Amino acid sequence: MSSYYIVTGACGFIGANIVKALNERGIDKVIAVDNLKKADKFKNLVDCEIADYLDKHEFIDMVHGGQFDGAVEAIFHEGACSDTMETDGHYMMENNYRYSIGLLDFCLDHEVPFLYASSASVYGGGRIFQESRAHEGPLNVYGYSKFLFDQVVRRRIGPAANCTDSQVVGFRYFNVYGPREQHKGRMASVAFHHFNQYRATGKVKLFEGCDGYANGEQSRDFVYVDDVVKVNMYFLDQPKKSGIFNLGTGRAQPFNDIAHSTVNACRALEGKPAHSLQDMVSQGIVEYVDFPEALKGKYQSFTQADISALRAAGYGDAFATVEQGVTNYVEHLSR
Repeated sequence: MSSYYIVTGACGFIGANIVKALNERGIDKVIAVDNLKKADKFKNLVDCEIADYLDKHEFIDMVHGGQFDGAVEAIFHEGACSDTMETDGHYMMENNYRYSIGLLDFCLDHEVPFLYASSASVYGGGRIFQESRAHEGPLNVYGYSKFLFDQVVRRRIGPAANCTDSQVVGFRYFNVYGPREQHKGRMASVAFHHFNQYRATGKVKLFEGCDGYANGEQSRDFVYVDDVVKVNMYFLDQPKKSGIFNLGTGRAQPFNDIAHSTVNACRALEGKPAHSLQDMVSQGIVEYVDFPEALKGKYQSFTQADISALRAAGYGDAFATVEQGVTNYVEHLSR
């Protein structure tokens, strides 16, 4: 029987970029798993080669039925509901938590590498972003679903679990941005929205200050999707390495940097000179809007990945800065 690489959430943002990266390695025996109720997501795979597409429900039934036994090289589990505003806790836990446990069980039973998407949302409003239970406290049910699954992984691959032959790697993604996210709507990155706002109106919008931060100075660890994929591929090539790792740049940059970089990248494509942030604000190109009531108490005003564990695992490549990543992204979006 042929062996396949399986990517769940394959039509989504990070999943589609992983499928493309596998193709670039000459791998086309890829089974793409997703839910295409939002049909436009198919566009993310148009330039990719896959062996088959399966609906996520059909796929998990096949897994439980033994139809993939001995036929899987690795599973990249990127599929999840990532809407931090989702209030249906039953759906979130079934989709993000219970489904993931089913795949984890399969991979441990069959010694299949399992690389999955966790999230920096597990840290909640804390200020220390280290892969430690002491620093975890999610603010919403999405973060809780990721947090709870990470706890299961820790129990299954810890020293007492005797699962050393099975690779399990969780990536706590910070603020990922880049190509193939257009289907996400309001959940797409700030860079994506700023590009479209600027093209449509000549201005971009940011939240006013909150939690003691000045306007637009709330800061996140923004990581370009190309770097996220490179880290996934690194661990695919290192099947003896397991664990839960932060996947960010290790740098916090303010949302103002996203606005500034996006506008200047757009202006460069128009043959116009760069502006300072102060000039953009004074000319109304950067506009600050009221902070949403619905996000108060559920918003991470600061994130910065501690990537010492990732570095200790041997990943040594540099991560793109906001200025570098956004410039590349704007060029992509302009094509």
